[in-house]
Amino acid sequence: MEHVVIIGNGISGVTAARHIRKRSNKKITIISAESEYFFSRTALMYVYMGHMKFEHTKPYEDWFWSKNRIDIKNGFVETIETATKTLHFSDGETLQYDKLIIATGSKSNKFGWQGQNLKGVQGLYSKQDLENLEVHAPNNTICKRAVIVGGGLIGIELAEMLNSRNIPVTFLVRESSFWNSVLPDGESQMINRHIKNHHIDLRLSSNLKEIVSDEQGKVKSVIIEETGEEISCDFVGLAAGVSPNIDFIKESDIETNKGILVNRFLETNIPDVYAIGDCAEQREAIGNRKSIEAVWYTGRMMGEVVAQTICGHKIPYNPGHWFNSAKFFDIEYQTYGWVHGSKTKPDDEAHFHWKHEDNTKCITIAFNKNTNDFLGINTFGIRMRHEVFDKWLTEKRALDYVINHLPEANFDPEFYKHYEQGIQKAYKTQLQTV
Repeated sequence: MEHVVIIGNGISGVTAARHIRKRSNKKITIISAESEYFFSRTALMYVYMGHMKFEHTKPYEDWFWSKNRIDIKNGFVETIETATKTLHFSDGETLQYDKLIIATGSKSNKFGWQGQNLKGVQGLYSKQDLENLEVHAPNNTICKRAVIVGGGLIGIELAEMLNSRNIPVTFLVRESSFWNSVLPDGESQMINRHIKNHHIDLRLSSNLKEIVSDEQGKVKSVIIEETGEEISCDFVGLAAGVSPNIDFIKESDIETNKGILVNRFLETNIPDVYAIGDCAEQREAIGNRKSIEAVWYTGRMMGEVVAQTICGHKIPYNPGHWFNSAKFFDIEYQTYGWVHGSKTKPDDEAHFHWKHEDNTKCITIAFNKNTNDFLGINTFGIRMRHEVFDKWLTEKRALDYVINHLPEANFDPEFYKHYEQGIQKAYKTQLQTV
């Protein structure tokens, strides 16, 4: 019986296992050194904030795996010997495979800062990170101040988590405005204000120089590069992005760059070896998408695609139109298509921007200023329907059409206040002044 081995039990690896089992009777083994059973990584913050317990983050009961004949092995793979199709574990054990799927996800970036490996310094990615957070920042008595380094989605999650336990937070962001490498100016500035309104000490244009240790090897302060200021703290959250978790593959015959290089079928250069999820890097990027996509839903899609291929129905990975969602404290964010930030916007891309007077709701619609074609939309504080924008992007609708039909895309409950009339009015006013 063909043995499919999957390294990693995140959304990518588990989705692959489930879909292989649906389509075949192959022997399946999932390997993980992080946790015994699959859990929802995006829910870790809610465990810390007290909204749920860790066991609530597991989408499947523990008996699900044996019932579906999916073997779970706890262990750390040190090397992959592709010539003999053998995995070597840190404890000396070995395991043979016929087909191998690598789904090892990401790890938090470290940029060689002095003190980055001290106690009380960590990222927010794994179950172990959550456990360490409870040790070093359980309350505002043990952690009198936390410093977060990096201004992306992980950083804002960590700020919200610490804020929920009344731990004072200083937020070091190297950009001149929060996440302005991704967001247009109006949105970025709105998030700046929102962060400060939650009593976060937001430091823009500020880089970390050094993390200072106490006598016990624990963090006691950080030093800011630009000013030399020393900020006392008991915890440092490293939120300067993530990178593929592939160190153990570097000595193998599997080709890597930043991630494990794959083609459209998620195949590596070695027959019968595939890579999916955060650790996979497309040899040729798909449209405007990055060659590495550390996004939950693309990992799930890759798992479905590779399962089809392994079960004899070879299909390419085709993720369709870009979309994503997140939260900035209590402001929900959605993006569909492409809305470039002020630093990355192409010359032919223009933006229509509307902001509500309460400073917690806005939309930005990107369009081609030569053809008026709709390119994408960002929404803050207003829920929109994915399938509607996906359809409009496929149909290449014009900006006017999107504005006029915007109420069709609203997903907020009927008792919520709707803002489409105000948006349409603002659009007409802008047109008259152009």
